Amino acid sequence: MEPNQPKPQSVITIPVAIIVAGAIIAGAVIWTKKPVPAAVTAQQIPSQIQEVRAVTSDDHILGNPNAKIKIVEYSDASCPFCKIFHATMLQVMTEYGKTGNVAWVYRHFPLDQADENGNILHKNAGTEAQAMECAADLGGNDKFWAYANRLYSITPSVTNATPEGLNPAQLPEIAVYAGLDKTEFKTCLSSGKNKAEVDADYLEGINAGVSGTPYSVIITANGKQIPVNGAQSYATLKNALDGLLGQ
Repeated sequence: MEPNQPKPQSVITIPVAIIVAGAIIAGAVIWTKKPVPAAVTAQQIPSQIQEVRAVTSDDHILGNPNAKIKIVEYSDASCPFCKIFHATMLQVMTEYGKTGNVAWVYRHFPLDQADENGNILHKNAGTEAQAMECAADLGGNDKFWAYANRLYSITPSVTNATPEGLNPAQLPEIAVYAGLDKTEFKTCLSSGKNKAEVDADYLEGINAGVSGTPYSVIITANGKQIPVNGAQSYATLKNALDGLLGQ
């Protein structure tokens, strides 16, 4: 069962002058109590919230790495609102990516850790994140995005009707669709070699104050970080981006 969805108190923190009245709306978001991977020690979790780490060539970047604006998204492929926001971000990149003004940076935040009651919201999300990393291992950044786009487009949301989400047996088929070798992909995924990388993204998200998915941060040319909670609409993002690019 999906949890109740609280409306974020602050959706996009941008000066009011660059946003038209009524443009800011509460976006849907799946919230979690931020369970931490068992291998993570308390010493690794800071006492104060930090900014998201700087974007580097190690990130999965769609668009111009030197874009004026970067949108860093923490996402979970099993999250129904992430599916909606993924489509919105593709629309953003169609308009702003082709001009080189906006880049999209994807980071993993799978909600597959048990909470204090032993409940797991999206049990397959971690495996799906590792699958995306295998696509990157085998085919680079282009195949990462090809795989991610297909994964988000065909994965059923985790709901009462489809409580398991995507059948994991489909993950190698997505690899074939993306033009990857099925055997090599299955070997990579079964090895678990990318679990540590996915866990690192998750922990970094916790450190940066991520408490649900989707959660994004707009990073401006001067390094300002603007949080974006939930599956904001294209219109909302467009208003924000137009304002920031016009500054």
